[in-house]
Amino acid sequence: MLDMTGKVVFIAGAGSVGNGWGNGKATAVLMARQGAKVFGVDRDNNALTSTSAAMAEEGHRDWVPRACDMTVSGDVESAVNDCLARYGRIDVLVNNVGGSAPGDPVSMSEEAWDAQMNLNLKTAFLGCKHVLPIMERQFSEDGYGGAIVNLSSIGCMSFQPEGRVSVAYAASKAGVLSFSRSVAIAYCKKGIRVNTVVPGVMHTPLVETRLVSQLGVTDTEAFLAKRHASVPIGRMGDAWDVANAVVFLASDEARYITATQLVVDGGMTAARPTV
Repeated sequence: MLDMTGKVVFIAGAGSVGNGWGNGKATAVLMARQGAKVFGVDRDNNALTSTSAAMAEEGHRDWVPRACDMTVSGDVESAVNDCLARYGRIDVLVNNVGGSAPGDPVSMSEEAWDAQMNLNLKTAFLGCKHVLPIMERQFSEDGYGGAIVNLSSIGCMSFQPEGRVSVAYAASKAGVLSFSRSVAIAYCKKGIRVNTVVPGVMHTPLVETRLVSQLGVTDTEAFLAKRHASVPIGRMGDAWDVANAVVFLASDEARYITATQLVVDGGMTAARPTV
């Protein structure tokens, strides 16, 4: 099941901030465990060190880390070409770049708005822009184009807890959903599937390294306990919950699934009022 042997996987945002397992790191390692050749990029080369260490510890040799700013078209094109030169094809693209910034339309600066759109939405656009032509060529050669999995967030589907407002994050992640569906229909007859994973409240290193600081949290343990309690299933998810969803949608077992979204949130969107 979910055998990725021989598949070449390009993962944007394959590093991890701080200690532990981020979504990109877990996805990269899980793909490798399933037999894939993994080409992972991240804007911060240091963030890839942790992923490389995990790959080495498990003995995965078909792993290539590379620095790449996914908001810059030339950087993305260069990285995609490097992957193609190394492996000769790209079977799976995972667009995992993203991050949130707080603010409403009045308090948020135009610069912050633009930066959020670039980080959360433009990165998916540029990943697809430079990988789709490769997948199209593969379809004409062997009847299989490829699979693309984009990452969104329930932050675009329901109200945020504790009155937290992140309008640019919500808008950009909603854009990822619409973008994915549109691309899926445009390319479905070319053997290319496009789907979206929509994580909910997850416990990854970003919580302690970024969110705690953003919200001015003074009691981290109490904050984490409250986040766990906010999930109907009784706990936050982790990076492996996201990675398992990504690998499934990228696998041949999901061959009849395209233009859809897989919500990984422990029931939160069902329990909250929708936007």
